[in-house]
Order: sequence, then C-alpha cells, then structure tokens
Amino acid sequence: MKKLEDILDFSKLLNKFREVERVQTVPNNERRENSVEHSYQLAMLAWYIVDANKLSLDKNLILKYALIHDLVEIYAGDTYAFSKNESEYSTQKEREHSASLRLKNEYTDFEDMNSLIQKYEIKEDKESKFVHVLDKLQAHINVYLEDGKSWKRLDVTLQMILENKNKLSTSTEIEIYFNHVFNRNKVTT
Repeated sequence: MKKLEDILDFSKLLNKFREVERVQTVPNNERRENSVEHSYQLAMLAWYIVDANKLSLDKNLILKYALIHDLVEIYAGDTYAFSKNESEYSTQKEREHSASLRLKNEYTDFEDMNSLIQKYEIKEDKESKFVHVLDKLQAHINVYLEDGKSWKRLDVTLQMILENKNKLSTSTEIEIYFNHVFNRNKVTT
C-alpha cells in the first residue's frame, strides 16, 4: 500500500496542474481556464460523444487520455495553438517530451500514466487521435460559445485557424463535428 506521503505528493502535482493557466477564457467569464478544467471538460465531451454515438472505441482509454493529455504542461507550460511567439511554439515538442520524462522519473510507480503519456505523444491509436482532435474541437466550441471573444482579443485570423486545422491528425469520429463548428466560427472571426 502507498504511503500517505506519496498520495500527498501526487496531490501536490495535481494542484500544480490546476495552476497552469491557459489562454482560452471560460465562456461567459473574464477569467482564463486552467488545465484541470480543460481536461475535465474534454473527458466529459469524449465520454458523451462515444456513448451517444455508440462508437467502437475503448472508452476507458479515451477517458484516461483526456485526463492526462496535457499533464506535461505542469513542467512544460501551455503552448497556445495560435501563439505568435515562434520560440515558444518551436520548442513545444521538446519541452513536453522533457516534461514527460520528468513525470516518469518522479512517478515510477504510476506506470499506466507514464505509458499513456508516451502513447498520447505519438498518437498511434484511434483513441489518442480521437482525443487529440476533440481537444482542438473543444477550443473551437468554447470560442463559439463566447461569440469569438478569445480569438478577437488575440487577433486570431481565419487563415491562422485554417493552417492550424490542417495540422491535425484525423479522427473520422470527430471530423464531422469539427467541420460544423469550424464553419460556425468563421462567422465569429
């Protein structure tokens, strides 16, 4: 059985995750969302879409991916998809990979988490691709729900959105939703 100190240590890590502030504001609110809120919403959206559409995907794996997909941001920080800081954007993969190794070294006893972080990084299964594309869709949904406020505030252009959309790995289960929300967001930009 794990010692209480280990559980407290992991709780401290999760509290650090809560401190990672994202660029996206919470719809109908002026404050920015944190990575815990983002990951929770992503997990719930994933669960809902998989269940409602009776998708033949591993729901347990999808929920785990959704919960850990940004955990590396504790050490790497959040990199906004439309960041105009080229240095920040160009070092993202390296920073996140270093962060995943740090988590692996700090939590050697949490093999499932470490393994899933690595698998999510390479996105070789349908479930990781599903979560990756849904992660991007979630941002579009929240921007739509706030009438484009975040993108207007940050001068995100339609061209930037198109370039970003073209970089996504595909998930046929999410792509249809992505295209619908994308077309609605064209009106808000």
